[in-house]
Amino acid sequence: MTTHAPQTAQSVTLPASLDEAVAALTAMPAAVPVAGGTDLMAAVNRGQLRPAGFVGLSRINEIRGWQYQDGHALLGAGLTHARMGRPDFAALIPALAAASRAAGPPQIRNAGTLGGNVVTAAPTGDSLPVLAALEADLVVLGPLGSREIPVSHLLAGRDLLAPGELVAFVRVPLLHAPQVFVKATGRTGPARATASVAVVLDPARRGVRCAVGAVAPMPLRPLEAERWIASLVDWDNDRGLAPEALAAFGEYVAAACIPDPPGDEQLSPGVLHLRRTVAALARRALGRALS
Repeated sequence: MTTHAPQTAQSVTLPASLDEAVAALTAMPAAVPVAGGTDLMAAVNRGQLRPAGFVGLSRINEIRGWQYQDGHALLGAGLTHARMGRPDFAALIPALAAASRAAGPPQIRNAGTLGGNVVTAAPTGDSLPVLAALEADLVVLGPLGSREIPVSHLLAGRDLLAPGELVAFVRVPLLHAPQVFVKATGRTGPARATASVAVVLDPARRGVRCAVGAVAPMPLRPLEAERWIASLVDWDNDRGLAPEALAAFGEYVAAACIPDPPGDEQLSPGVLHLRRTVAALARRALGRALS
């Protein structure tokens, strides 16, 4: 760890279990949990963050895998993007695997973790729109025990982590239905998203879930567009939609997430281009999911 600012003494604790990690955070509430550190340590090195200490989570094996629980997958917060991008995980949660493979160059995918992506809550976090579309929950551990909160509540600031708490697992429903994640970047190759879209089909409820990332501080759910397009899908047969319906869905999603300004104002060329990008991504994601 290197920084360009004067150093202060910082303690580093390396617990071997979640209970030890909670105890360490309770003893020093100003300490910060760290796993891959791809975002956290970059902020430290830029001088934007000066934690009093670190609680390293890399030795806690129980958060580095997943298990099945009542029709859900309980994903360890320490799962790396590289691990989630593998074929066995892709068979379980395809959209999250696709987002993990798009998360950046190999060194980022090998270090960055699911829990870190959620807690950092960067608008461009690739896993976030997928988790929003899946309506995933977080299992949070703290000195008072465990509790569950929706991922969307944490990202929106409606339910924040208390002192001594950490995200241990992400609870994702197993829908056994098509899921798609697509994103646009400002250049070729691995890069941060300028816009991203996750589409998840829920045939049991005859529903379509969509979340748009990178265009706002948190993923956006165009709920009216979801309900409208779900009413047009032939759930009992081939689930096909006419190209015109796919295009209209894309425009509906884009307009909901990047609305027209009030009065006589016009969208700037850059924002208009972004809205067209979102429309194209939403159209493409839904088309792939239905096919």
